[in-house]
Amino acid sequence: MFNSAPVSSVLLVLILLPSLYGLLYNPAFIGRTMLHPYSIHRGKDYFTIVTSGFVHASWAHLLFNLVTFYFFAFPLEKTIGSQSFFLIYALSLVIADIPTLIKHKDDENYASLGASGAISGVLYSFILFYPQTEIYLFLIPIGIPAWIFAILYLAGTALAAKYNWGNINHSAHFTGAITGFVVTLLLYPEFFQVFLSLF
Repeated sequence: MFNSAPVSSVLLVLILLPSLYGLLYNPAFIGRTMLHPYSIHRGKDYFTIVTSGFVHASWAHLLFNLVTFYFFAFPLEKTIGSQSFFLIYALSLVIADIPTLIKHKDDENYASLGASGAISGVLYSFILFYPQTEIYLFLIPIGIPAWIFAILYLAGTALAAKYNWGNINHSAHFTGAITGFVVTLLLYPEFFQVFLSLF
């Protein structure tokens, strides 16, 4: 697995180990590595733009992201190569936080964490290459074609972000997904026609 998808293998470990350390041994570590737009806007803690993407505040959050990453990141890296995969992941990770940094720059109490923005970017890159693949949601035994899932996910995430549903950074999910899709199109513009042919 490492030989065919080395970047995915390393990222999987980097997502897992810091989260385990924080959840099991040092909760303060999670607090120090979370994205804090208020501090960043005032010239502090820029590193959390990256570190916040490798820590999770709950076991459910960590497990969901690990499972999603495993099923989509490894086949995507095998398809496009390690360099392109890393570029998509890294840009999705950073750009996903931009709306959050702007929206919450004056909110001293707001913080965010998790790999969901970057993983959403990976998922949407995967969908561009494999639009007919069936995606299964938890507890729902019926597969949804990936391109239909992509539309429903964006619509649902945009709505959830608008009304602030739950203690979840929905805007990072939305922006990460769009970033992964756009970066993939810039790298492989020929797939845009393939995707459009589905409609």
